[in-house]
Amino acid sequence: MSRARVFLAAGVLTTALVAAWVLRPDDRAGPCAVVEGPAALPDIPEASGLAMSRRTPGVLWSHNDSGNAAVLFAIDSTGVVIGRVPIPIQTRDWEDVSAARCPGGDCLYVADIGDNAMARRSVRVYRLPEPAPGDAQTGPPEPFTATYADGPHNAEALFVVGPDLYIVTKDRTGGLYRSTLPTSGGHLTFQRVGELGLVAVTDAETSPDGASVVVRTPDEVVVYRTADLTRGNRVPFLRLRVAGLKESQGEGVALSGDRLFLASEGRPWTGGGSIIGLRCSPAE
Repeated sequence: MSRARVFLAAGVLTTALVAAWVLRPDDRAGPCAVVEGPAALPDIPEASGLAMSRRTPGVLWSHNDSGNAAVLFAIDSTGVVIGRVPIPIQTRDWEDVSAARCPGGDCLYVADIGDNAMARRSVRVYRLPEPAPGDAQTGPPEPFTATYADGPHNAEALFVVGPDLYIVTKDRTGGLYRSTLPTSGGHLTFQRVGELGLVAVTDAETSPDGASVVVRTPDEVVVYRTADLTRGNRVPFLRLRVAGLKESQGEGVALSGDRLFLASEGRPWTGGGSIIGLRCSPAE
């Protein structure tokens, strides 16, 4: 082999090794270590929201973004789909699903709140009894028409604390809006109660024990004590940089105990979304 070919081959090998090193995801994010995944979600290419089931331990709920059928996907922590449950609604820009207690027991809240052009006069939130993964369809959803007191906003994140719904806007400030569920009627008016100082928030969720609220952006996960956040203290007790995990498009988040789950939308070359499970030890 000529010297030129040797140098060329060496250069190609070096480039490949560098590319592999650059693209290799980290196995930690601060005090959190990856324990599962990333696992492919071929049926959920636009995995947007993520919520821990209250009814079925070990199950997470996810869904596709706008332009897809209104179907809830029940997945386990390794990304295996164990149920597909249609919802009898038509959504415009479904961006999140949240789990919480409700007067009837355990409920899911479907947040059709996306508004990239900030042109929707109102958005919609649906409350429905949490199904079992094997159900053929959800129970009848209760619709709420929602508006913001200060005009339209684009948002992808909704979480629930008691009778209050909170929306975090997807902009440069992470505006925090609150509305209380009415005892009758189906209209919600969201009032601005502060801002989180987070850019491009894509999901938020209350932990099953109600003690924490987790919020994410494409590159960061932020955890607040629920009592602090709802009383106006916007200082988180944990911040994690997750850019090193190299998700294709980080979107969803859910937290339960020391387990943190992240969902990502896919890219044309990946064929689907993905999920990563981490175990966190803040004392480390």
